[in-house]
Parts: sequence; C-alpha cells; structure tokens
Amino acid sequence: MATGTPAAELRELNEEELVARLRESKEELFNLRFQMATGQLDNNRRLRVVRHEIARIYTVMRERELGLATAPAGKGDAA
Repeated sequence: MATGTPAAELRELNEEELVARLRESKEELFNLRFQMATGQLDNNRRLRVVRHEIARIYTVMRERELGLATAPAGKGDAA
C-alpha cells in the first residue's frame, strides 16, 4: 500500500528540508502525470498519495507562518 509522509514527521523538519521535500514531491507528481498521459503508470493510487503529501507540506508551512506551530530548533539556533 502506498502511503505518504505523516504530518507529525513533516513537523519535525526545518524550513529548508520542507522546501526540498516539496520540490521532490512536485517533481514526482510531474513524472507520475507524464506516465499517466503516456499510459505507463502502474499505480494510479500514487498520484493521490503524492498530492496529499504536497497538501500536508503546505499545511505545515502555513501553520508555521500563522504561528500555530514552531519549527524545530536547529543545530545553530540559540535556545
């Protein structure tokens, strides 16, 4: 079964890692759509899973923007 990344795991990532994960997911979605258009897609469910993962990433980023959640303390951050 194809499952996405849980939101709790995404909340543990810092901002740069979230942006990188978003970029990877969007690239995967592009490739999946291309495979769908050419008839090479084996797992149709993966399209939905990747779209939901992108939505989860955007949700975590928006929570931080609104101050509803905070980013984890990094290595160089003062505590």
